[in-house]
Amino acid sequence: MTEFKTLLEAGDFRAGPGNDICDVTGVRVGHQNLRGDGRCTGVTAILPHGDDLYRNPVPAGCAVLNGFGKSSGLVQVEELGEIETPILLTNTFGVGSCANALIRQAIGQNPGIGRGQATVNPLVLECNDGKVNDIQQLAVSEADAESAISAAGDAFQQGAVGAGSGMKTFGFAGGIGSASRHVPLDTGDYMLGALVLSNFGEAGSLRVLGNRITAPEAIAEPDTGSIIILLATDAPMEARQLTRLARRSAAALGRLGSYLGHQSGDIALAFSTANRIERGSQELHPIQRLCESRMNSFFKAGVETVEAAILGALWHSTPQQGYDGTRLPGFRETYQRHFQDKQSVISA
Repeated sequence: MTEFKTLLEAGDFRAGPGNDICDVTGVRVGHQNLRGDGRCTGVTAILPHGDDLYRNPVPAGCAVLNGFGKSSGLVQVEELGEIETPILLTNTFGVGSCANALIRQAIGQNPGIGRGQATVNPLVLECNDGKVNDIQQLAVSEADAESAISAAGDAFQQGAVGAGSGMKTFGFAGGIGSASRHVPLDTGDYMLGALVLSNFGEAGSLRVLGNRITAPEAIAEPDTGSIIILLATDAPMEARQLTRLARRSAAALGRLGSYLGHQSGDIALAFSTANRIERGSQELHPIQRLCESRMNSFFKAGVETVEAAILGALWHSTPQQGYDGTRLPGFRETYQRHFQDKQSVISA
């Protein structure tokens, strides 16, 4: 539908060639789906680069916008300002299995971890997919996490896939969404990409460019879900600047109609692929740093990109039937009806 493609690319910044987070060179994404026997869940892996992240961490910052969550690794990211494993997204009860998989992978690459070398900080973020997935099955295994990492590439599906399989957004089926924007500066053109695990919002409150979009069959519940927001850039930012960038993503949630309600775990994480260093290689690391007065362009592009990523998750998802008969309607059909009705009014 061309008008929605136009909407996903709308704004003050030009979308990247793929309009997803992999437009940031080196970033890769992979999924593992779990289906059947009450399961509708999975794992999504995001790799900031293809090398050993323990030896070559990337600068990062995080912002806990609403702290109702059970993630792993955020405390050390906040303290040290770097990411040293792939980022895994999954359901709330899958965090432990995913963390173990990341630890085992890091030890396989660096046998001295925990035995003379520093331990590793596994980074796992989650949302609760219990409306669709029978979360008590504890279905996510270490092997599933490993499969998501192995599947990572520069092309990936969006919607109800991987970690997004059983998620809901504003009463519709939600899931994985992504977008990107060019950020032009005098010194060059930088890329900013976003990927979301979208599981938030009150049914009936969604606004797309100010227009309320709702489905009568959507489950009426308060804003009790969650969203994980990942931002990637090739601009040379240090951890403090990336934290500032992550914090601004909350504005995108408000644009769409969320108030970050009680029992919603809303977390943003931003990283840069610039200024990579090799751990322990030297005492001083010369790096570039973006001028603080240029951050506004990234703040604005970040909000625009996150908003587009959430809309992308909604657009690409299909209706989902839960293990207990709960049904999440698809957003696409509702939006198409709204658009057609609006066009009919304009024509009249």
